[in-house]
Amino acid sequence: MTTDWPVRLVDGELTLRPLATSDHEAWRRARQRNAAWLVPWDATVPPGGEARPTSFKQLVRRLSRQARQGVTFPFAIEVDGQFAGQVTVNNIVRGSAQFASVGYWLDKDFAGRGLMPRAVAMVIDHCFFVAGLHRIEVAIRPENSNSLRVVEKLQIREVGYAPKFLHIDGDWRDHRIYAITKEEVPDGVLARLRATETATPQAEPQ
Repeated sequence: MTTDWPVRLVDGELTLRPLATSDHEAWRRARQRNAAWLVPWDATVPPGGEARPTSFKQLVRRLSRQARQGVTFPFAIEVDGQFAGQVTVNNIVRGSAQFASVGYWLDKDFAGRGLMPRAVAMVIDHCFFVAGLHRIEVAIRPENSNSLRVVEKLQIREVGYAPKFLHIDGDWRDHRIYAITKEEVPDGVLARLRATETATPQAEPQ
């Protein structure tokens, strides 16, 4: 088991590396450009909750500190060197659980290219085969069809339904819960995704 950080994961044009303060401008532009697409799925702080960082620099510093402590892995997504989104491993629990949850968002300009399933698969494989985790969970609002397609493509099974699970977009929201264990993917999630894509018949050209 290792929780070494920083970590860099590469698969072709897709690179996952630690979110950095130098991402500020690209992150800000992406968030502004995609505001209408992302806000309905963004975590918010309920009344009386702990205040969130007030600047991007504070956010990165907090996430970097948590990464060094082994409780969070905050990955930025790069596509051909361009900032494209984030995949974050949250709530890492050790001891008898060896568990974590994964959240993600992607710039709409990069959508429709199969990048997010690959990115999430790479992160889960890192969690299982490098960081020593045993179970990864993904919580998704029932209305979030884009996120649901990611877990469907990765064949991550639905294990439950959690009413009022997370504070999202200003209120407590229900979530569908998906989970995968290391035993289910002895060769890794990315390898299974590629095998599935290879086996899927391609449509005849029109």
